[in-house]
This record gives sequence, C-alpha cells and structure tokens, in this order.
Amino acid sequence: MNALRPVRRTLLRDRAYEAIRDAIVAGEIEPGAVVRDAELAERLGLSRAPVREAFSRLVDEGLMESKPQSYTRVTPVVAGDVRDAAAVVGAMHELVTRIGVPRLFAADVEAMRAANERFATAVGAGDVDAALRADDELHDVLVRAAGNRAAAATIIRYTPLIRRLERRRFGEGTACRSTGLHERLIGACANGDTDGAVGVTAEIWRGLADMDATADEEAH
Repeated sequence: MNALRPVRRTLLRDRAYEAIRDAIVAGEIEPGAVVRDAELAERLGLSRAPVREAFSRLVDEGLMESKPQSYTRVTPVVAGDVRDAAAVVGAMHELVTRIGVPRLFAADVEAMRAANERFATAVGAGDVDAALRADDELHDVLVRAAGNRAAAATIIRYTPLIRRLERRRFGEGTACRSTGLHERLIGACANGDTDGAVGVTAEIWRGLADMDATADEEAH
C-alpha cells in the first residue's frame, strides 16, 4: 500500500487565480480591459466565489485594479512598476543564487544546461511561451537548491508583472542576449563560483529593470 499517498487537491480559487493570471500575462486579457466575475466564472466553468477571490489576489499583486461598485480591470503596463518588480525579483534571485550555488549537484547543473538549450531553441523559433517557460525552469533550479521559501514566494508574486513586458519585447534582442548570460551563469555554477554566479544574476536582472516600457504605457 506504499504507493497510495494522499492526492493533492487544488483549491478552486487557486485554479481561477492561475488561469486568470496567465491570461493577463499572455495578453489574452489586455491592459485596461474591464473584467466581470460572472463572465469569467462561466468561461472557466466555476462559480463566482473563487473568481472573486482570484480578483482580490490579483488586485493585491498589481495585475488588476478595482473601484468598489464601479469596475475591476487589468492594470496598464507601467515602466515604473516593471522596474520596481524587477529590482525586487532580481534581489531575491541574487539571494537564492548565493545560497544555492554551494548546494548544487552535477545533475542540477545539467538541468540548467538543458533548460538553456530549450530556451535557445524557443527563441530561435519565436516561441515566447516556451522561451519564458524554459527561462523559469533554469532559474528555478537555484530557487529550489536555496530552499528559501520567503524568497521563492516573492519571486512567484512579482514575476508576472515583469513577464507582461518581456512578452511584448520578446525578439528585440534581449532574449538572444539572455542565452549568453545563461551560459555564463551555468559556467559559474559548474565551477562553484558563487560570487561569479551572483554577478551574472545581477547583470541579468539589471537588464530587465532597465527595460523601457514607455511605449507600452496605457492610460485608461
């Protein structure tokens, strides 16, 4: 009976949150779009309660804004918000890199290399979804190795704000540059060079924090 273990039950509010968050990040629900709980609940096949809970969480995380008795809508992509999020997420990645590098095994480094190969292939094919997924997988190796739950939670919370702009700017040269930075990061990790890995991580996130989102700002 050892094979029988408790099955993880995903809360409906979490399913609603993840689906709506991903649609916002992907641009399927555009900045400035007014969202209605009844409409999204029907589309998701859920009741309105978990969708409302998802809305509340997304407002708290900055992907939505709400005016009581008036509207709930997707926030615009604002340069300052992206830079602030990138600075915070970058600091957390530097932290997990410093903690995680000494804890890496050879298999972890190989997992990072494989993720970077998938990233490069996706960039070459213009597949933004696969590229961002591979990018997450690469950096998640260090997040898991560090084992710092507070840092991991902060990364999860604020990365979607950055991803919205990354998707829009995909293919403008930043993604291709990231492949090389990933290679340098992996090399430092393979050599156990913690300071070098932290330095490359800082360089990666400085580039994201400096992204100019002016053309993407929208007023509603």
